[in-house]
Amino acid sequence: MTDSEQKFELTVEKLCIRAGGSLLVENASLDLRSGELAVLLGPNGAGKTSLLRGILGLAPTATGSVRLQGRAFGEFNPQQRARRLSYLPQRRPLAWPSPVRDVVSLGRYAWGCAPGRLGAEDLGAVNAALAACDLLAMAERSTDTLSGGELARVHCARAFATEAPLLFADEPVASLDPRHRFRIMQLIRDHVSTGAGALVVLHDVSLAARFADRLIWMKEGRITADGPPTQTLTESRMAEIYQVQADINGNHVEITNPLP
Repeated sequence: MTDSEQKFELTVEKLCIRAGGSLLVENASLDLRSGELAVLLGPNGAGKTSLLRGILGLAPTATGSVRLQGRAFGEFNPQQRARRLSYLPQRRPLAWPSPVRDVVSLGRYAWGCAPGRLGAEDLGAVNAALAACDLLAMAERSTDTLSGGELARVHCARAFATEAPLLFADEPVASLDPRHRFRIMQLIRDHVSTGAGALVVLHDVSLAARFADRLIWMKEGRITADGPPTQTLTESRMAEIYQVQADINGNHVEITNPLP
């Protein structure tokens, strides 16, 4: 059985992250399992990106524990980590224009492959990711000819091609119009339905409530709530986290006024 076919559980306990003398994340604890889509919510500066980076070992001043399948995450070498966790950071620059297929093929780098040198299994994973993101028809197009929404799908396909059982995505719908925000989140939701797990940072609370199994709420570096949207998405929590008055109807959130 390959890594992509296994069920994984990630456990984070009392994670603290400091930078420049400031405490960015304080005693954060959470777990994430395959088949689950969790969304991190909170205002700018709440520590969401720092938390993702700390879990992934990209914040060297982090303390606490991160375990994958009961094993300390730091015990995995970089290649092993990349096979288990795929990461979409906020900024995803492309150094130069490349064919879509080549960019998606970078997802197989963790398996020792490179664009133009794909084995049968790698080629199958790339084609499956292209198909899942509706990119087969534009696989040979250069990335500098794509719209923002199309390019966002390319980055998702690159992450999916890794076949890692857990996906971390930091604001994957930033700068996209409403239609493409919905489409990207549906792609992630479909990916999770195959047995993967995902931890996603979003600012759109309504979008998060529509797609997430769990909402993880952060404020001032601390996790203040963690649970299903039906239990954690409330007008009082919107006031606490975002300092706004909000009307909530199912998974639709309408901001009415800022609080004084």
